[in-house]
Amino acid sequence: MPPSEASGRGRLPLERYVEGVLSGDRAVLARAITLIESYLPSDADLAGDLLNAVLPHTGRSFRIGITGAPGTGKSTFIDTFGIYLIRDRGQRVAVLSVDPSSPISGGSILGDKTRMERLSAEESAFIRPTPARGHLGGVARHTREAILLCEAAGYGTILVETVGVGQSETAVRSMTDFFLLLMIPGAGDELQGMKRGIIEMLDAIAVNKADGDNRPKAERARAEFASALHLFPAPADGWTPRVLTCSALNGEGIPEVWNMLVEHHEQMEANGHLQRRRDEQALAWMQELIALGLEDVFRSSRAVAERFAQLKEAVRSGSVSPFAASRELLSLFHNC
Repeated sequence: MPPSEASGRGRLPLERYVEGVLSGDRAVLARAITLIESYLPSDADLAGDLLNAVLPHTGRSFRIGITGAPGTGKSTFIDTFGIYLIRDRGQRVAVLSVDPSSPISGGSILGDKTRMERLSAEESAFIRPTPARGHLGGVARHTREAILLCEAAGYGTILVETVGVGQSETAVRSMTDFFLLLMIPGAGDELQGMKRGIIEMLDAIAVNKADGDNRPKAERARAEFASALHLFPAPADGWTPRVLTCSALNGEGIPEVWNMLVEHHEQMEANGHLQRRRDEQALAWMQELIALGLEDVFRSSRAVAERFAQLKEAVRSGSVSPFAASRELLSLFHNC
């Protein structure tokens, strides 16, 4: 490979991307994801052609969303869970992990490869930490496209870890087959304070850190969570959300979590809800891309850009209302 390609500068030909992704080349897969994440207009057509080329090779993975508040051990859980899937189940595992972006610098911590030391050393694992860059939902703007590329590269299980704040639960639910919420012992009262929508979206709760002196607390938490879930109506897909305990530290309960996931997947495939869910997700994805595209076109308008900075200051100072400012900008755009 020429030095310019090896260093990551420039773009590969479409055929090289397709060939590399379909052959499971991790270096090319990483570069392909970088391509689709690009905000350069010149990369958009190539990214679109790439996704169209690999689309027939997608859709055969198990997409699992994992969320939870900071401190619940998401990265440690994924590290242990991924190792189990690779070594005990012969799986190839991709982890799409989104780190919080700094609201000041826009930078990202990107520490997941450090926190997943064992998994990152596995040949059958692919870990892609990506900054959220302020995108609503706590998941990167192009996480869905990254899922497709990982599927085309032959990864049978894809884990999407979110930052666990704001609208991240809604976002991860809209792109995965199974939504797992991690909790910790002693947090029983927290479930009561969680938004009803989050509880209605989850497929299971795993009470992590169920080891040592925490075991009795974990079992009490499991019982409390299970009791609380019974207060909600049964999901339309026929699956009853479950609560399990596990320890990412020593691996206890990890096989049980996987068996539950497999049972859910088989049930959803059998009753047709898996395909219906993915169909609905694809349509929602299209609508989101249209909205994002319209915003990009709007902001790229010269007339809008010239007036936008002035109106920002006017709104900030209180001399112009947000409503009036938005109306003026939209009018400028319509008249372009």
